[in-house]
Amino acid sequence: MSRKVISVIGAGAVGEHVALFCAMNELGDVRLFDIVDGVPQGKALDMMQAGPILGFDSRLEGFTTTPDGGGYEHLKGSDVVVVTAGFPRQPGMSRDDLLWKNFDIVRGVGEAVGRHAPGCFLIIVTNPLDVMVYTALRASKLPHHRVVGQAGILDTARYRTFLSMETGVSARNISSLVLGGHGDDMVPSGRMTTVDGAPVASFVGEKRLEEIIQRTRDGGGEIVKFLKKGSAYYAPGAAAYSMAAAHLRDRKLVAPCCVLLEGEAAKHYGAEGICVGVPVKIGAGGVEEVLRIDLHGAEREQFAKTCKSVAEGIAKVREKFA
Repeated sequence: MSRKVISVIGAGAVGEHVALFCAMNELGDVRLFDIVDGVPQGKALDMMQAGPILGFDSRLEGFTTTPDGGGYEHLKGSDVVVVTAGFPRQPGMSRDDLLWKNFDIVRGVGEAVGRHAPGCFLIIVTNPLDVMVYTALRASKLPHHRVVGQAGILDTARYRTFLSMETGVSARNISSLVLGGHGDDMVPSGRMTTVDGAPVASFVGEKRLEEIIQRTRDGGGEIVKFLKKGSAYYAPGAAAYSMAAAHLRDRKLVAPCCVLLEGEAAKHYGAEGICVGVPVKIGAGGVEEVLRIDLHGAEREQFAKTCKSVAEGIAKVREKFA
């Protein structure tokens, strides 16, 4: 039986960690792409040489791409494509500041994926995430259930981490959900947060919980401030890996991810035709189901606010596809 193929476009810090996590867990063979000649080849070879030490047999290869689409022919046969290519956030820069910097990159990558790997499951990591998922969906022309954005898994992991630090309880015992856009208007739900099944309010006061929720919204920016010239990569890489694994291993993973809302799901959430974070089930069929959970009071208001912000960003790029 031939191995599955995971292609990672963008060999920067996030991309190399996605590649490493996939190789270490033997999801399949990994192809790493980057516009800087030598970088994907060198990193792929370096990671592959870690295999005998860490005990994995996945093969890794690196390929150079060009602005006119050269090099992407090596996407052929990919089962999963993860897109991390783009400009990273810098101190003082919001995710939305990246919109036009990264639009052309993701549009070109999406078109290449549509030409060379039309049967893949496409995972977008590039910011501003929700708008880039819409861009990749339109450019690749893949079915919407096979184009998804990594954000909610990362944001939820940050939220659970901060709650674990606050309560002294293992993050494994904390269950939560972060919905909406991957930005300042994301919606961490205190109501749906539990610690080993008990409401989080039993462990954390309301005021302190609000502070933790705000720290979650600022989680990416906090790391940017520490790193000075870069953004987070370990946790984003792990989140993207988990989505690839859910698809390739048919795990039926339920997690918040950025997907296109339409039909009954759009009616339920009150947001038609935008890509935004909601709970989905990921398996061998891609996004196999968009779960419809009820939002109450402030949660519904906050979700409507984040959808409005996302819709404004999508409206800007929609004109480019007219």
